[in-house]
Amino acid sequence: MSRPLLAVSAVDSSMVLAALRDALAGGPAILPGSPRTAIPKTVEQRVAVVIETSGSTGVPKRVALSADALLASAAASESSLGGPGQWLLALPTHYIAGINVLVRSIAADLEPVYFGAGHFDAAKFAAATRTMDARLRFTALVPAQLSRLVDAANNDLDLLTIVRRFDRILVGGQATPPALLARAIELGLNVTRTYGSSETSGGCVYDGIPIGSAEARIIEGQVELSGPMLAEGYLGDPAATDAAFTMHDGARWYRTGDTGEIDDGALRVTGRLDGVIISGGEKVSLDAIERVVRAIDGLADAVAVRSPSAEWGEVPVVFTSGIATLAAVKATVIAALGRASAPVALVRVESVPQLPNGKPDRVALTAFAATRGG
Repeated sequence: MSRPLLAVSAVDSSMVLAALRDALAGGPAILPGSPRTAIPKTVEQRVAVVIETSGSTGVPKRVALSADALLASAAASESSLGGPGQWLLALPTHYIAGINVLVRSIAADLEPVYFGAGHFDAAKFAAATRTMDARLRFTALVPAQLSRLVDAANNDLDLLTIVRRFDRILVGGQATPPALLARAIELGLNVTRTYGSSETSGGCVYDGIPIGSAEARIIEGQVELSGPMLAEGYLGDPAATDAAFTMHDGARWYRTGDTGEIDDGALRVTGRLDGVIISGGEKVSLDAIERVVRAIDGLADAVAVRSPSAEWGEVPVVFTSGIATLAAVKATVIAALGRASAPVALVRVESVPQLPNGKPDRVALTAFAATRGG
């Protein structure tokens, strides 16, 4: 059994909501946004939504999600948040977090409020918040949005009063800097850190605790997640599906690629197994950045590492003994990989430090990059 798959423009969120409602009810499946390559005309009947992600290498992956998984995620979130409520959509609907806001709105039978197009603006966000009239009010943000909201609310009591109306502000897509979280809490904002991905129908761990019937475990240092919200797999890529999803004792688990630990039942994510960072909610491959920069004449020894950023979570920094301008390197990387991959700094060194085996000493370079700030 199969059903049609339709690409739905993410420009008009109300149109996405209508198409999503139909998909959850058994109508055509949807892929929100503009697919980078041709999509199949049909998908398996179980697939309701396909989310296109960059993947760890920049190669597009299409995560296939069933209506059951999406609604299980919504039910778990609703239970954790204290009941159904009205949501303000401030994230793009081609991201799983944006789709989740719409799924939760459908499950709650409450019309969401739309922030609208354009860059995130605290005053515009506050104006949208004023129109919310349900008993419980929620929104979902990435750390960069929360940072701008906190900065504005710190100097505007009226705006702060409005934002405090939210019963919960979910923050995810990347690690939330502890200092930002502390500032938000000090202002009286009800912030909850979420962890998850498209493969888990979005956030399924709130402040380190799995929600609903989700489970988390650590296998050989890697975080694995289980629960009814897991994706069917990757559309048209059974090898990638088999690599990412596994069965154990009758339960299906998703291998996240993240490292972490569980202490007193709370999950703490410590990093990535691969060379991927999450910057501004987008996956950025340090390996891919290195390949592009090393192709520039004179920069064959370039090494890309992560650096913490108060606004973006993590950002790439490039070290090299070659000579080039940051602007030129940025332009080359943006052209090849997109704006999120652009390094924030190009650090020239006499020679790139190496380990005894001749490989770059990435630990030392990462430690140095961390002292620069973001």
